[in-house]
Amino acid sequence: MDLPHRRQFLHLAAGAAALPVVAQAAKAQAYPSRPITLVVPFAAGGGTDIVGRTVAEKMSKSLGQQIIVENRGGGGGTIAMRQVAKSAPDGYTLGLGNPGTLAVAPSIYPDLGYDPRRDFSPVGFIGATAFALIAHPSLPARSVQELIALAKREPGKITFGSAGTGSGTHLSGELFASMAAIKLTHIPYKGVGPALNDLLGGHVMMAVAGLPPTVGHVNEGRLRALGVTTSQRLNIFPNVPTIAEAGVAGYESEQGFGILGPKGMPRAIVDKLNAVLREALASEDVRQKMAFDGTIPLPGTPEEYGARIDREETKWSRLIKQIGVKLE
Repeated sequence: MDLPHRRQFLHLAAGAAALPVVAQAAKAQAYPSRPITLVVPFAAGGGTDIVGRTVAEKMSKSLGQQIIVENRGGGGGTIAMRQVAKSAPDGYTLGLGNPGTLAVAPSIYPDLGYDPRRDFSPVGFIGATAFALIAHPSLPARSVQELIALAKREPGKITFGSAGTGSGTHLSGELFASMAAIKLTHIPYKGVGPALNDLLGGHVMMAVAGLPPTVGHVNEGRLRALGVTTSQRLNIFPNVPTIAEAGVAGYESEQGFGILGPKGMPRAIVDKLNAVLREALASEDVRQKMAFDGTIPLPGTPEEYGARIDREETKWSRLIKQIGVKLE
């Protein structure tokens, strides 16, 4: 091939190689051209749903297209995540991920149907909300250290309720027991509501529960908050120490939320969604709504969210194997 023809060939080849990049950029500029579905893996009205709807409403305004929230419960949230994983990677089907579906489920469900590391395109982390370690006032322990001392004197006597086997409230309690080297007796319920009702009635002695349904009971003296599970104190419970600062060094358990899509979503679309999500999390009205539920906004890059998914799956799978969690 002579030099002029070689130059022409290389020029055409370079142009052809650039076509996919140009096409992807054009697609991102046109995106979204129709409504987007955000699949929430639990029923309407819960903490996960509230967080999803809060950010979806704000992101819709920035994108110029509505993000429709679709609640799809069942299988501990795994049915919804399976739907997202098998959807077309065009940015029009997204999912709201949390530790239950991405970190716990892989170790509990034998036929999950998706891999949390390989089958999704992380868009960005939204934030994390704490659980509170709460006790019935009749329990003779007014601090985490007193609770630990009591449990060591009477192994297995203290019962703790949760929203169900394998739930975040269950595993947070088990993590506390493991790190504090104590034995507690787990009593699973079919949701946070029934667990709190029995705790209020004194049928179980303590529980790890989300903040929205517990704050009123604590403030009015019906329950006692001994610690919060985040790495820092919360404005909603300013006088309640973290479990780590109360004596269980390194303890942390957060209910984190993030947005992801199917594997293979174009990077330009992922970046556009991430930018809009970060913009939403920076707005004062969104931050106020999230603070009401005790959620701390923690925006970041898609890579940071992917790394978080990896860390959480490693952490919780280790605990699940250690305690031998089985579905009931």
